[in-house]
Amino acid sequence: MKLASTICAIFACLSISCGCAAQSTAGAKPTQDLPGDQASQGTTTKQGSDTKIHPAILDPAQANEKAPDKFQAKFVTTKGDFVVEVTREWAPNGADRFCNLVKIGYFKDIAIFRAIKGFMFQFGIHGDPTVIVKWKDANIKDDPRNDSVSNQKGFLTFAHAGRNSRSAQMFINLGDNKMLDTQPVQFPPIGRIVSGAEVIDAINTEYGENARDVQQNFQAQGNAYILKRYPNIDMIKSVELVGN
Repeated sequence: MKLASTICAIFACLSISCGCAAQSTAGAKPTQDLPGDQASQGTTTKQGSDTKIHPAILDPAQANEKAPDKFQAKFVTTKGDFVVEVTREWAPNGADRFCNLVKIGYFKDIAIFRAIKGFMFQFGIHGDPTVIVKWKDANIKDDPRNDSVSNQKGFLTFAHAGRNSRSAQMFINLGDNKMLDTQPVQFPPIGRIVSGAEVIDAINTEYGENARDVQQNFQAQGNAYILKRYPNIDMIKSVELVGN
């Protein structure tokens, strides 16, 4: 899919609340939408009794520490490892949220549920609907526009569904996506890959754009749904702070 051919479809989705995921018709190329965090009501299930979790996993208000000015996080995926360096100055609220998510162990067996070749791959919906319910409205405020950084290949950015709607969904840019820098609600990157950049090119993009119902069903049913829907998707097995 060529990025230039999808610009009209991208901008058409901007006014739709909670993002926009277009469903392709037979014989037609699927449209490519902005990285959207689609909130939905989720059902709850119990986590395993032998699973120890940080209290903030089920109470986002406790995940409120300020991030360092710079820090690195190692992503362990089913295709290999890469390290992202976060610069808080680029997007302070986003950097703080990501740092807290990593420290509380949020990114454990997280599906890369949306991956579009040459555009981006998106992740951050937790595999347990019990956790999803707690985080779906745990939004942070928008960061000020920052023209010193752009959505280039290898940069890490939060997805959102409009103003002040960033929560836990994020994406890695797989191409030069500078058109994201000038949206009415900006997509400010928080960091960039500094090691293992070749891994992102190996992430499976065979499923392309999500059908319209995917995020809603994923949030309601968790990993059991998404792994059945997309059996070959890649996973983020863990993310941890390194060298800090």
